[in-house]
Amino acid sequence: MQNSYTTDAINLKAYNLSESDKIILMYSKEKGLIRGVAKGIKKTKSKLGARMDLLVANTVMLHKGKNLNTICQAECLNTFKKTRTDLDKIFYSMYIGEVISNFGIEEDPGSEKIYNLLYQGLDTISKSENKTEIMLAVIKFQLKIMAEAGFGIEFNKCLHCGKQTDNETIYFISELGGIVCDECSNYSPYHKKQIPLKLRDFLKQMLLNSFDEKGYYEEKANEKVCTVVFNLLKEYIEKKCPKKFKSSKVLQELA
Repeated sequence: MQNSYTTDAINLKAYNLSESDKIILMYSKEKGLIRGVAKGIKKTKSKLGARMDLLVANTVMLHKGKNLNTICQAECLNTFKKTRTDLDKIFYSMYIGEVISNFGIEEDPGSEKIYNLLYQGLDTISKSENKTEIMLAVIKFQLKIMAEAGFGIEFNKCLHCGKQTDNETIYFISELGGIVCDECSNYSPYHKKQIPLKLRDFLKQMLLNSFDEKGYYEEKANEKVCTVVFNLLKEYIEKKCPKKFKSSKVLQELA
């Protein structure tokens, strides 16, 4: 079908269109953000059914329409089943989905890398055995997605003077996107947060490590450290995004 295309996509949001139809916002491997009408999805006998639930990965076929595409078929790739009975997993999965929907664009040339980050993040959260493991997955996602989006964080040199910061007090400044040394921090007009060098090294390693890697820092991490790092990165991400995050209030209650 010339006016149709197939792609792997993960459902991010759903909007009511009519009594029986919904618009599904998805992030796809080939085209970035896409929207498709799921016709009859609210009916009991819908052929799309649970495959259009949020945070489900499918291979979808869409027919190109004049204004909106129509979802013709969906073959489930992963429901991230273990997430759906755990509140921590649900809310942190919703958070990374919201990061993608807020930063994602249509016809994104880097869509395959971003799709894979989202898929791996959701899959790792689903398979996690405790909250620390969940948060490690989210921290890796936060760091990797911001680097992919062009907002990578500077951890090695002071952003003001360019000096290496291996043996001194350092501060993280969200507005600048990285660290400054003790001396330069006195002249910065922005809010600063002092971070220990070990925490900086933890952040650097989480950026490099894969989702399934369990190295020194993964073994040593605890929920308290992960919460501090997650909130640091969450604040940075929110400052770089023009859209407001709806999940932030819920996550503050969970953390």
